Amino acid sequence: MAEENELNLSEILQIRRDKLADLQREGADPFGITTFAASHHAQDIIDNFDAMEGKTVQMAGRLMSKRGMGKASFADLADQSGKLQLYIKVDELGEDAYEASRKLDVGDIVGVSGEVFRTHRGEISIKTRAITLLAKSLQPLPEKYHGLKDTDLRYRRRYVDLIVNPEVKEVFVKRSKIIREVRRFLDDLGFLEVDTPILNTIPGGAIARPFITHHNTLGIDMYMRIATELHLKRLIVGGFERVYEMGRIFRNEGMSYKHNPEFTTVELYQAYVDYNDMMDLTEKLVSTVAKNVCGTTKIDYQGKTIDLTPGWKRMTMIDAVRELAGIDFGNISADSDAIAAARKAGVTVTEDASRGSVLNEVFEEKVEPQLEQPTFIMDYPIEASPLAKKKSDDPRLTERFELFISGREIANAFSELNDPIDQRERFEEQVKKREKGDKEANMMDDDFILALEYGMPPTGGLGIGIDRLIMLLTDCTTVKDVLLFPTMKPV
Repeated sequence: MAEENELNLSEILQIRRDKLADLQREGADPFGITTFAASHHAQDIIDNFDAMEGKTVQMAGRLMSKRGMGKASFADLADQSGKLQLYIKVDELGEDAYEASRKLDVGDIVGVSGEVFRTHRGEISIKTRAITLLAKSLQPLPEKYHGLKDTDLRYRRRYVDLIVNPEVKEVFVKRSKIIREVRRFLDDLGFLEVDTPILNTIPGGAIARPFITHHNTLGIDMYMRIATELHLKRLIVGGFERVYEMGRIFRNEGMSYKHNPEFTTVELYQAYVDYNDMMDLTEKLVSTVAKNVCGTTKIDYQGKTIDLTPGWKRMTMIDAVRELAGIDFGNISADSDAIAAARKAGVTVTEDASRGSVLNEVFEEKVEPQLEQPTFIMDYPIEASPLAKKKSDDPRLTERFELFISGREIANAFSELNDPIDQRERFEEQVKKREKGDKEANMMDDDFILALEYGMPPTGGLGIGIDRLIMLLTDCTTVKDVLLFPTMKPV
């Protein structure tokens, strides 16, 4: 590695290619090797050293460093589980094999065989008896002490990020565990996991702008799904009582630290319950996943302790705005009064905004960022909830809640609207908005209304943003840190 530090990149690239060409001329093409029977991973050897000391093992991985001169040298070999030191000595390998090992580069993939031992300095190592080049690295890794720090480059070249920043790999190991625990929780409650279409003729189930594609054989435009909701509720109509889907959602909207155009959600629907039952389920699901993955329901997030122990705060949106923004929408009936109150508080709203939409705007701008500890915000205005049941005591509001933790939405749930006549009227209102230029408004979905006309039982529905939940449980501040390959603008 020291020699490479004195060369420029073009020289390094050429030297590595020359080494590969030499090997191929000698009939030792590393890319011609198809298998290597590794017996152990690095962490297995470290964790079980007492039982493995003196035993011969085979291990495969990437050379992360080389050091030493003369008749003996050391190297660090990294596999999926971690790193282990190699002790490479001419007396063990023989002159030719030892000379070949000295020509290996940091970044090369190798397989080794040797004896497990501990050095005089106490480091668990492999006394290498044989070493095989399995794949030649033609690109140098980032320099050891500076590494790959540029965040834009890290996201674009995630494969390098994973190689040189081991802590990044841990985030994605944890991501897998979180998703597995969510599935386990729902499966144990008797929910059935299903798959619904990603391509649809009508985008529905959320207020969002879709991606549009074209189906050549059918000769029609189609939309990538913006939610799984409407198909899952069709299954409730069909007689399934508990269903869920874990899947990718696509929304052609802005990008930010908490928004990626494609993201993962879990949506679930349960017959014969309402949004109060969904609050109980959400609280239990999130706290159980945190306990099983993190070992505790009190987690550290960006220097603050977030307590996920059940017993979370529950507030109506009107109460939250009154308490945290100082505006009492309980005493406001006219749209004009709502607009005036919002503008006085510094919230920009349009001249034609309704009381309900103004309430929602004030909440999002003034209240949402203040919700650090887990908080359910309930009873959303009907304007923002075209698929939720109206509250019987105030038809301007719906039986809907969202869960907020650390100032961002984690979950969204309804007592699902199952009145087909009311649903058609709400779709018609959405169509009017769309005709006025609102590209996020719903289209009319006649088939979904037809499904409701066959009868859908009272149903509670819940959607959880899996990526945001993972951000919380891995202490990550941006969604790109929990997506292996986030959407990036080409360079």
